Amino acid sequence: MPSEAAAGAPDHDGSALDQIGAIQHETLGERVTGELRALLVAGRLAPGEKLSLRRVAEALGVSMMPVREAVSRLAADRALEVLPGRAVRVPVLTLAQFRELTRLRLVVEGFAAEEAARKATPRDIARVATFDAAFRKAASADPPDSAGAVATNRDLHFALYEAAGMPGLIEMIERLWLKAGPILNIDMRDEPRRLKGGSAMQAHSRLLEALRRQDPAAARAALEDDISAAAAHIEETGQLSA
Repeated sequence: MPSEAAAGAPDHDGSALDQIGAIQHETLGERVTGELRALLVAGRLAPGEKLSLRRVAEALGVSMMPVREAVSRLAADRALEVLPGRAVRVPVLTLAQFRELTRLRLVVEGFAAEEAARKATPRDIARVATFDAAFRKAASADPPDSAGAVATNRDLHFALYEAAGMPGLIEMIERLWLKAGPILNIDMRDEPRRLKGGSAMQAHSRLLEALRRQDPAAARAALEDDISAAAAHIEETGQLSA
């Protein structure tokens, strides 16, 4: 006869299996979320672009469930929006929303540039310089490699912010770039002529020099000029909604 302890004991095998299944599901959902976040932050999805959940699932080799979970998370962050009929698209910012986003970026990313100038190691500066060279190569190609410029611009900025050594700050900036990344398509992809010797290239050069001199004020000024010039051009295109 089984003892009372055995009879009253919980089903450990079943509980363990349930827990393992939950971990696997959560990890898969996080993976899909991470992939979509990366596309948004890198500017590889444009404002107004619609996403096929089935295509996302097929591309990542997953079922629809983790894709829907990822979309729900990103919709909660307002990085994606679910339209009537469950269509999903990248939001189109209004002029007011874009201006608010730009002001927030100037404050938060400007602070990160200052901290990076104070703390950057030679290795950090070398990373920023590597991405600066890659950006220049993409921008100077004939015709300009606008997709490459968008990607390396993102890499350069985040190499700079990571040099500040503040993981919480990186999380804040990533949330801003979830919304800013797609709109940067307008600045770099739609107007590739602006890349050759343009404001971004000049600002990056000044930023790199400020890091080498450990000059926080100059680093912030270069970063702010970079963001402001791109924002001004985006507004001039008239592609923001009223």
